[in-house]
Amino acid sequence: MERYFRILARVTLVCVFLIVLAGSVVRMTGSGMGCPDWPKCFGYIIPPTEDEQVQWEPNRVYLEGQMIVRNDALWIAQGNFTTANEYKAENWERYDRHDYAIFNVMHTWTEYINRLIGAFSGIPMLLLTLLAFSYWKKDKLIPLLSLFTLFMFGFEAWLGKVVVDGNLIPMQITLHMFGALIIIALLIFLIARSADKPKMEVDFKIKPLLGIVMVLSALQIFLGTNVREEVDSLLRSGVLRNDVVEVLPVIFKIHRSYSILLVLMHLSLFVWWRKSGLDLKRLLPIFVIITVEIVLGITLTYAGFPKLAQPAHLILGMMLFAYQLHLYLRITSMKKIQSGEASLA
Repeated sequence: MERYFRILARVTLVCVFLIVLAGSVVRMTGSGMGCPDWPKCFGYIIPPTEDEQVQWEPNRVYLEGQMIVRNDALWIAQGNFTTANEYKAENWERYDRHDYAIFNVMHTWTEYINRLIGAFSGIPMLLLTLLAFSYWKKDKLIPLLSLFTLFMFGFEAWLGKVVVDGNLIPMQITLHMFGALIIIALLIFLIARSADKPKMEVDFKIKPLLGIVMVLSALQIFLGTNVREEVDSLLRSGVLRNDVVEVLPVIFKIHRSYSILLVLMHLSLFVWWRKSGLDLKRLLPIFVIITVEIVLGITLTYAGFPKLAQPAHLILGMMLFAYQLHLYLRITSMKKIQSGEASLA
């Protein structure tokens, strides 16, 4: 059972990263309102594929809850009925949760696929929670944290609805993203907690330094998310991608300059790691990710914020945090260690 628990935890972790990637693609393509309602899409379980499906037509059957776009507004069918030759206003109620009333088939299906990934990811999470109770006698924290992680999945689904109802209110989008980051952290903790592997002994300065670096990385993700919201806002207002950098507020400069501090902190971690005689391969994923992130950051700044670079930049930032946390949970501090003796099982 415990082996299957760890497998499910890893599968769920991969699913969460896919959700983050899909969500980033949604924002990259401007598809966040592709489905203007939640959990259905224009009132359909399977969303429309043609303009005609969201237009009023005579002699057509409409089901309760289905939507049409009419006079630059969304209207909801108040029951099951077949239309006559003329439009009857009493059959319809205006959708008043927001004023977005555009149908774009690409945006609709991009958002719908994002929702499907989120929904199907809940299946391994539910199974994971059930299996977690096999640890009840051995370690009650595992089932309790699994329940909390399942709750966070539900909270994220609810927050997704709030984001849609609010027509992509900026800070709600940031909270939505950080909810995913919390879920990632919880899953990594559950994997580490259930592994029962010996920890690597490191110099007493390394673990707090790694903890600081991890917190700084999370803060950089927060700054980057705010920059992303500013970029989205500017693009919606008509600013061209090539001109975005010139009109971004000061938070962009803070985010860019802050990356220098982050690199220096990672170099400090490398120095102490090397002095302790630890396996440098353990830090290789961190420096590979940072290198790619720097390249992507330069590309975004000087190449007009290319679309594909945006989701890659975000997902790598979250992978960096995830690996840092994994490493943090796998080490334990001691005041003196013999050079070259420490190894990670």
